[in-house]
Amino acid sequence: MTELMIKPRLRWACRRGMLELDVLLAPFVEEGYDALSLTQKHDFERLLAADDPDLFSWFMGHGKAKDPALQALVAVILDRVRV
Repeated sequence: MTELMIKPRLRWACRRGMLELDVLLAPFVEEGYDALSLTQKHDFERLLAADDPDLFSWFMGHGKAKDPALQALVAVILDRVRV
């Protein structure tokens, strides 16, 4: 799948229905996704497959993803917000 086809699909997957997640994920796809390594891009797709309550917990610091790669990506996304 080409990059042109992936971005719209990711934008759609970032629409979670929870404002807290929407304001983190949607801007990241637009502003940070292209800077990710290929492995991180695959991890981002896996991250988007997680359930909203889990994502909310990880991003709000109430819990951590069991998968270290997903937890690292959560940190990358949060670091972009803090800048």
